[in-house]
Amino acid sequence: MFPGIGTLVNAVAVLLGATIGVLVGHRLPERTRTVVTDGLGLVTLLIAASAATSVTDPALSALVGTSAPTLIVLGAVLTGGILGSLLRIEDRLEGVGGHLQRLVLRRSGGAGHAARERFVQGFVTSSLVFCVGPLTILGSLTEGIGDGPQQLYLKAALDGFAAIAFAASFGWGVAASVVSIVTIQGALTVVGALLGNFLPDAHLAALTATGGLLLVGVGLRLLDVRRIKVGDLLPALVMAPVLTELVAALR
Repeated sequence: MFPGIGTLVNAVAVLLGATIGVLVGHRLPERTRTVVTDGLGLVTLLIAASAATSVTDPALSALVGTSAPTLIVLGAVLTGGILGSLLRIEDRLEGVGGHLQRLVLRRSGGAGHAARERFVQGFVTSSLVFCVGPLTILGSLTEGIGDGPQQLYLKAALDGFAAIAFAASFGWGVAASVVSIVTIQGALTVVGALLGNFLPDAHLAALTATGGLLLVGVGLRLLDVRRIKVGDLLPALVMAPVLTELVAALR
């Protein structure tokens, strides 16, 4: 099997799931679609909680001390959030969604503001859910270093079922998220192939815990509790291993 097959399978699963969701979605009442979205929000919080527990990983505590892991995640979120807001990552991601929506609807003569908002929300929300989780990072890097795409196959199954529910609520914007999946997972697979297993267990634990915390923000968005700009927080995923190395060097 060639490198990247896991990402390809993941993208196909999302496209199939989104197609099924769109075909079934218009037959579902609004109340049902809302309940489905709320259910996805709750499941996202469960996955986030599972990932966030990596902050207690023994390898991380052994490297930086027992009290530092939480501070590392805090520092990663704060510095990453500042950097992301200055780069306007969330706005740029929404801009990509709007551009894709215009391309899709060009032949139909466009759509109203509500339709655009629904498309963009589906694209942004799906991109964040499908690309922020620990399986995105772990699976892509694992495939890149030659250990097989099994983790991405698991992620493809999860994303495919999630895409059905998302597309029932948000429409074709969910299918457009394959652009984010191919770009992000493809880049991580290339990084894994070039650098091998470059992240020690402690650094990977810090990164996974930070990703879990960002997923909490996604869950809160899905539940309409608060519209957290999770896109602006994405640089925290880079800052987490950097701060881990810095703390370990100063210790």
